[in-house]
Amino acid sequence: MTDHQTARRLAALDQVLILTHRRPDGDTIGCASALCLALRQLGKTAWVLPNEDAHGLFTPYLEGVLAPAGFLPQHVVAVDVASLGMLPDSAGAYKDRIDLVIDHHGSNEGYGRETCVAPSCAACGELLYRIFQAMAISFTPEIAMLLYMAIATDTGCFVYSNTTPETHRIAAALMAVGFDAQWVNRRHFRVKSLKRMQLEGRLVQEMELAQGGTLAFAYVTLALIADLQATEEDLEDISSFIGQVEGVDNAVTIRQLSPQECKISLRTDGKTLKPMVSSMDHKRALDHDEGLNTGGMGTVAPNPYYTPEMADRCMKEIFLPTVAAMQAEGCPFKGCLYFGLMLTPDGPKVIEYNC
Repeated sequence: MTDHQTARRLAALDQVLILTHRRPDGDTIGCASALCLALRQLGKTAWVLPNEDAHGLFTPYLEGVLAPAGFLPQHVVAVDVASLGMLPDSAGAYKDRIDLVIDHHGSNEGYGRETCVAPSCAACGELLYRIFQAMAISFTPEIAMLLYMAIATDTGCFVYSNTTPETHRIAAALMAVGFDAQWVNRRHFRVKSLKRMQLEGRLVQEMELAQGGTLAFAYVTLALIADLQATEEDLEDISSFIGQVEGVDNAVTIRQLSPQECKISLRTDGKTLKPMVSSMDHKRALDHDEGLNTGGMGTVAPNPYYTPEMADRCMKEIFLPTVAAMQAEGCPFKGCLYFGLMLTPDGPKVIEYNC
C-alpha cells in the first residue's frame, strides 16, 4: 500500500488497538503512541496494547494511551513489527486478526490483511510522518516529540548508515513544531546508569576481534546480566555499542535470552563485506556416512573444498557483484547473507540466497 492508501485506510478505522513488538524500542513505542493520538485527533477510539516487555525508559511516552482492561477492538494495527514472531505474548489473541501493518523493514513477512512497508525509510517514524501528512493530521508538540524520538532512536541519534537527507528534513520539521528535543536526546543518548557503564566495560574487555580488528563479536550472556544485576533498561540498544569501537566496521552482538535462545544483532556500514567461515551440509545419516541421504542433517565447517583460491573467486565473481547490484537497485543489504553455492567443474554457481 502507498502512503495515501494507508492514510485512507486508517481514516476508515475505529475502535483501534495498536500493537508493538517484543522488547520494544523507541521506534515501535513512539509510532504506536503517535498513531494513537493521531487517530483520536480524527475522533476515533484508539489504544495501545500494553507490552509486558516495555521498561521505564519509555513510560513517559505511553501515558494516557495504554488500553484499559476489557477493551474490545474492532480493528488491529501493528507498527514496526516485521513478523508475527516479534509480537509480545500479550498480543497472542490478535495474531490472526491484524488488519494493517505499517513497517519499514524490508524483511516484513506480510502477515497482516494489508501492509504498508517502506524499506527506504530510516525508521517507521519516518514513514508514519508521511502517512500523517496524507491524513492531514495536525502535528502537535506531543505527536512531533513521539515521531522524533522514534526516528532518533532508530538512527542512533542520526549517526547510523540508514540516516538520509530526508531523515534530517523530517526531524527538522518535527523540531520546528516546538518540543524539548534536548530532553529526548539527553534521555536516550547522554545519560547512562552505572550498571550500563559497567556492562559496556565488560563487553570491551571480553569482546573478540577478527579480520584485522574490523569485525567485532560481543556476548551478553545471562551470567553477565546476573553478575551486574542489569535490567532491560540497562540493556537498551546494547547492540549498537560495540560498533563504536574505532576500526570496527561490522559488529555482532549475541545476547542470550534464555538457556536455549539467543538474539543476534548486527551493525554494519552497508558497504563492507566480511566473509565468515565456510560450511557445507552433511547429508548422510549414521556414522561413517553409512545411512541414507537426508538432504542436510548437519554442517561441516570449514568446507574442505572451499579453498583460498575458490574463496577469492567467489568474492570477485559472486559476493561483491551481488552486494553492488543491491546497492544499485536502492536496496542495500545489511546483515548476514548466506550464499548457497554449488562448486562445479565450470566454477561456483549460486543456488540460493538466505538472509
